[in-house]
Amino acid sequence: MYSGFMSTPERLIESTRELLWERGYTGTSPKAILERADAGQGSMYHHFKGKPDLALAAIRRTAEEMRATAAGVLDGPGTPYARIEAYLRRERDVLRGCPVGRLTMDPDVIASPELRAPVDDTLDWLRGRIAGIVEEGKAQGQFAPGLDAGEIAAAVVATVQGGYVLARACGSPAVFDAGVRGLLSLLAPRTS
Repeated sequence: MYSGFMSTPERLIESTRELLWERGYTGTSPKAILERADAGQGSMYHHFKGKPDLALAAIRRTAEEMRATAAGVLDGPGTPYARIEAYLRRERDVLRGCPVGRLTMDPDVIASPELRAPVDDTLDWLRGRIAGIVEEGKAQGQFAPGLDAGEIAAAVVATVQGGYVLARACGSPAVFDAGVRGLLSLLAPRTS
């Protein structure tokens, strides 16, 4: 599955990332990780302290990737509204869901402060970054001065994460797209 040029630790991390997204922490067995990574039986314990250590490396990598993807859009060109719109409309595998959001529904991840920390930090960063963009928009007169930037940021993140859940439940990305359109219509800059 993975390139012959990828090291064993990298294959283990990537395999674990995929399995956590597909099956969650409990459903991700060391055997499944090793099989997917095409690694020998002792490989995981040679490179990592065990499943929790490997899972933490995988969760951190997933969180870093999500931040980089979001920053690539949110820090791009355009007005504050256009950047939020670009974030909401960016290409996603909607029916597969969010790999970070998936972790919030995993009781084993949530129960572990160490595994949960990269998830919390990433979602906090995302809300903070979006709130900053809303503040920019308020300063430029694009958004109403009375908007609470933190609340708008929470609504943006909730729309995306809730949209994933609804789309998976319906088996169609259409409901995700409808949620995005609805939020954007509420955020649309006022015209005089």
